[in-house]
Amino acid sequence: MICWKRRCNTQGKQTYVKPDLQSPEDPILCQGAELERLFDRGFYTEGPAEGPDGRIYFCDITPTFLSNMAAGNIWAYDPTDGSTTLFRSPSGMASGIHFDAAGRMVIAGGADFGCRAVIRTDLKTGRSHILAGLYRGRPFNSPNDLVIDRAGRIYFTDPRYFGHEPIEQPVFGVYRIDPDGSVHLLLADVSKPNGIELSPDEKTLYVAEHDIRILDRRLSDVPIRDMGDMRILAYDLEDGVACNQRTLVDYGAEKGADGIAVDSAGNIYAAVRSRQRPGIRIYSAQGDPLTDIPLPAAPSNVALCTRNNQTYLYITAANGLYRLATRVPAKS
Repeated sequence: MICWKRRCNTQGKQTYVKPDLQSPEDPILCQGAELERLFDRGFYTEGPAEGPDGRIYFCDITPTFLSNMAAGNIWAYDPTDGSTTLFRSPSGMASGIHFDAAGRMVIAGGADFGCRAVIRTDLKTGRSHILAGLYRGRPFNSPNDLVIDRAGRIYFTDPRYFGHEPIEQPVFGVYRIDPDGSVHLLLADVSKPNGIELSPDEKTLYVAEHDIRILDRRLSDVPIRDMGDMRILAYDLEDGVACNQRTLVDYGAEKGADGIAVDSAGNIYAAVRSRQRPGIRIYSAQGDPLTDIPLPAAPSNVALCTRNNQTYLYITAANGLYRLATRVPAKS
C-alpha cells in the first residue's frame, strides 16, 4: 500500500508528499515536487483542460443512479487565486474538454440524460453550437474524450459505460469532425476507445482502450469477466486518416489507462486506474516506462499546462483536482 504524508501549507492548501516520488535525475518531475489537492467537491471529476483565460476547466460527471439525478457540472479552477467556481450545470454529462485555436470550448457530452454530442461554446458570447450529434442518422453512444489538430479537425471517442439510452451505433468508434462540419468514422478496431491524444508533430494518434464492462455484481454465483482489453494504441496519422495500429502498452488483466496527455517531447502521460497501483504512468513515444507517479485515488484524466516557464500536470481523480510540477513543457 502507498503511504502518503499529508500536510497543509500556510494557506490551508492540502498537499501530499512522498519522499521517494522523484530523484534528482528524474526526467519528468521537478525535484521536490509535491502533489497538491486543489479541489475536492466534485462527484467524479474528468477531462481537465487549460482555457484561453488561464483557468483549468474540468468536468464533473454525476451518474444519475448514484447522485440523486444530478445533471453534471463543469468547474473552473483559477491558478492565480486558488479558487474554483462552477462554470456550467447542467453539463450535458461532459467528460472531455478541449479548446480550439480560437479559444472556444469544445466538449464531449455523454449519455445518462446528457447530450451525446460534441458541442462548441464561444466563451465571449456564451453561445453554443452542436458540431456532431448524429452519425448516419443515429445518436452517438456517449462521446467521451477529444483532441483537436492544427488543421481544426476534431477527433473524439464514442464508447458507452453507463446511461439508460439505447445504444444505436453498431460500434464503439473513434470519429473525426472536419472543419466543413462533415463527420467520419475513423476507427472501429478498438473495443472501447476512451482517452485520445496526438503526438507533437501530429503524425501519430494515440487511443486508450479501456474496456471495463459494467455488470450486475449480484450475479456473483456465476463466473464473470468485468474487464476486456486494456491498452494504449498508436496509429500513423496523415491528413486525418489513421492506419497501422500497434500496441504501445498492454496492461493485461490490470485496469489500464483512462485519459492520456502528451508533452512537447512526445512522452505519454496515462491516468491508470489500476486497483493495485493507481496513478500516472509516463512512457516514451515508443511505450518505454519512464516514471510512475502513485496517487491517493484512481485518476481519470490528465492535462499539461505551461505558463511563465512553469509546467504543471493537472490530474482529475475521484472527486478532486490535483496538480504536480513537471519539467517538460506542454505541447504548443
